[in-house]
Amino acid sequence: MCGSYWYGGAGHRRGWAGGGRRGWGFDPAYMAAFWGAPGARRGGAYRGSRMFGHGDLKYVILQLLDEKPRHGYEIIKELEDRFGGAYSPSPGTVYPTLTMLEDLGYARSVAEDGGKRIYEITTEGKAYLEQNKSTVEGIFDRIAEFGATFFSAPMGRVNGAVRDLARSVYGAAARGGGARDAERLEKIADILERARREIDELSR
Repeated sequence: MCGSYWYGGAGHRRGWAGGGRRGWGFDPAYMAAFWGAPGARRGGAYRGSRMFGHGDLKYVILQLLDEKPRHGYEIIKELEDRFGGAYSPSPGTVYPTLTMLEDLGYARSVAEDGGKRIYEITTEGKAYLEQNKSTVEGIFDRIAEFGATFFSAPMGRVNGAVRDLARSVYGAAARGGGARDAERLEKIADILERARREIDELSR
């Protein structure tokens, strides 16, 4: 349910057990970008890929505005925090969605000193959220499922193994000198390629 995911008792936000960038001593956003994971971009492992289905982001943003008025950059930061750094929507998706919500009458913005604009949900926006309650809850159920998987203990072991592998690979690659360097690097590349093929087989 939407409410059970976003809040705990007395309206306090709830987090996922073991979640956050520091939960495992491992930053998933950094490592995904480091390894060049599919869809990886600076600022989050899933920046640039489709974390949400078509049209879902407008519900997510409206839900955040229903909690409290926010600047566009605060929406981006809030989503990044709630996904523990694993997802960060780009300004190129958030701001056009805010503009669309304004055009639809579901949100409005107010100019502040310095030219910044803060967005808030309208009465029509609240009604729209209520009319689409099942859709909104389904979106946040998927978000919760993602969090339960991504921040689980088994996933923590995977991330720890990747971290240790990176240390070993680059530690071995940096050692020595001379003609044997090329041979060592070729062996490291062969080992990594075999491991990659075996891991790929698990997803087939």
